[in-house]
Amino acid sequence: MKRNILIHPDPRLKKICAPVADITDALRALADDMLETMYDAPGIGLAAPQLGVTDRLIVLDCVKEEGAAPRSLVMFNPVVLSSSDETNVYEEGCLSIPEQYGEVTRPKVVDVEWMDRDGNAQRETFDELWATCVQHEIDHLQGKLFIDYLKPLRRQMITRKMQKLKREMARG
Repeated sequence: MKRNILIHPDPRLKKICAPVADITDALRALADDMLETMYDAPGIGLAAPQLGVTDRLIVLDCVKEEGAAPRSLVMFNPVVLSSSDETNVYEEGCLSIPEQYGEVTRPKVVDVEWMDRDGNAQRETFDELWATCVQHEIDHLQGKLFIDYLKPLRRQMITRKMQKLKREMARG
């Protein structure tokens, strides 16, 4: 089921999420809803707090090549174990901050550990866009948005645009 994505500024986007103790059918259903919502948006990642849920759960799929098979990942309690000294700069966007982008510098390679939808421990090394995306989504679980990496003036400008967008959406 497709869900509504919260738009910044929203206090729920700034909350630190609680670890998932037990992966229930309800959480698996939430993960499925998150994937459907992410693909529909369309986006390459989505974190539970973007739907107003404060559980440590993210989904991502950074396969962008035309005709390539999707590779959807569901990550409960994802943790970056290590990251490279080498960095990458990507122009990041966010489904909670529509049509606004900013260059963010992050480690180029990260080693991440998480639990899959069946409760099995997983570990993988991600690089390039996948590394940026997984770090961006994990940031959401800490109440951090990509605009928090931008200069204050740019961050304020984007926040004002989002406040205006929310007012327009509320008017219908």
